[in-house]
Amino acid sequence: MTHHSLFATGVLAFALGLPVAASAQHGGRIEVPAVPTNLTVDESHGAYLQTGAYGTQNYICLPVPPPNPVPVPPPPPTFAWKLFGPQATLYSPSAPMQVATHFLSPNPDEPGTARPTWQHAHDGSSVWARLVQPSTDSNYVAPGAIPWLLLEIVGRAEGPIGGALLTDTTFIHRVNTEGGVAPATGCSTAAHVGATALVPYSTDYFFYRERRNQ
Repeated sequence: MTHHSLFATGVLAFALGLPVAASAQHGGRIEVPAVPTNLTVDESHGAYLQTGAYGTQNYICLPVPPPNPVPVPPPPPTFAWKLFGPQATLYSPSAPMQVATHFLSPNPDEPGTARPTWQHAHDGSSVWARLVQPSTDSNYVAPGAIPWLLLEIVGRAEGPIGGALLTDTTFIHRVNTEGGVAPATGCSTAAHVGATALVPYSTDYFFYRERRNQ
């Protein structure tokens, strides 16, 4: 079942007053989808939070650096879309509620380094992650969709009043992606430099932490 149908099921259950599973909440039952082998998480870590995300992958048109050393005569300049960060809202798939926001921000544990960030909507706790591995395996990734990812947490911060709902996170999966790919046009000349493209995408994020009582 995709995150779209999971979210719709949660909304319907909420509207009808039916019970919903705790699969999206901290410590609830979570069914992690199969992933490419290069994205697997060590069994000492378990998924504790599942969310469906909706937002944009944000690109800027920039010149492509010339090869080094530069040949003679130098090649004509080329240009390409470069990702400069996501902007998304994460929802519980089992109830119509916001769980977190996702964006790019400086990691306090790596001064000066911007990392993908997830901030909990209720207690303000945040985590920052680095890319471990991407996958474009067509057995998993839909045509025209951004890659699936395995990310490792490299920064953590409690919320303004000491909340820590996300701070135990060790890894994050980005799976079941739809859309988000950079445009095929609009970045081919010097006149396009600085142009931006905000491309809609959706995905599921699975948050992992070290298994307890081991």
